[in-house]
Amino acid sequence: MKKFTFNAVIGGTLIAILLLTALIGSFWTPYDPMKLSFTARLAAPDAHHWLGTDEFGRDVLSRIIVGARASVWIGFLTVSFAVLFGSLIGLISGYARGWVDGIIMAINNALLAFPGILLALGLLAVFGANQYGIIFALGIAYTPSMARVVRGAVLSLREREFIEASRVMGNSELFTMFRHILPNCIAPITVLATSMFGWAILSESALSFLGLGVPPPAPTWGNMLAAGRPFIEQAVWLGLFPGLCIALTLLGINLLGDALRDKLDPRMRGLK
Repeated sequence: MKKFTFNAVIGGTLIAILLLTALIGSFWTPYDPMKLSFTARLAAPDAHHWLGTDEFGRDVLSRIIVGARASVWIGFLTVSFAVLFGSLIGLISGYARGWVDGIIMAINNALLAFPGILLALGLLAVFGANQYGIIFALGIAYTPSMARVVRGAVLSLREREFIEASRVMGNSELFTMFRHILPNCIAPITVLATSMFGWAILSESALSFLGLGVPPPAPTWGNMLAAGRPFIEQAVWLGLFPGLCIALTLLGINLLGDALRDKLDPRMRGLK
């Protein structure tokens, strides 16, 4: 119980800070994150610019705040995409079984054979490097993992007595799937979706760092790291602060995911 409380409090606090920052960045920043000021370029952190300025004199704090909004938005839509389609695919595959399950899982396993970031890179080469291209690419990359988890849960649930009772009562297969089976898959879906949110933020940052993410001058944590790399020796804050934001965000998501797993997974309850 102490471990669950610690993880939930620390993880929840970090995620709350991220969400609050993203919300604030939607309507206010200390400075215009796009405004150039060549007289203030590479200025160290001070009372005016708390996190310093970049190579174009833009306020780093303002750009980090806006970058948080981009990360949350991309992460949320990516996870929503993966949860929606992955749950649907896993539900159909696990409930239908037979040749339907065989075909779906063959395609699913083929996609799982590619690391998510490599699959996303290939898809971005087709759809182009932009915000919605990233969401679509990462959503497709993460959908197979969600489908496999949901399928496993459905295979276990479909043999339970209450599912047989639903069939005996004359309920349709579609009604049984969405009314009785899918709600009982919420726990594993929630745990995996929490982890996927962290994967999506990290992958978006990596793609932006490689120049395949949200195109500049729109700020994201990844392209801020990439832009600051040539100046890292004279302006260490250009890499330090965006990197710290990514690290703290992933720490918060992982701690919260562990807490949810401990709470929702029956196999973990005896280990507390």
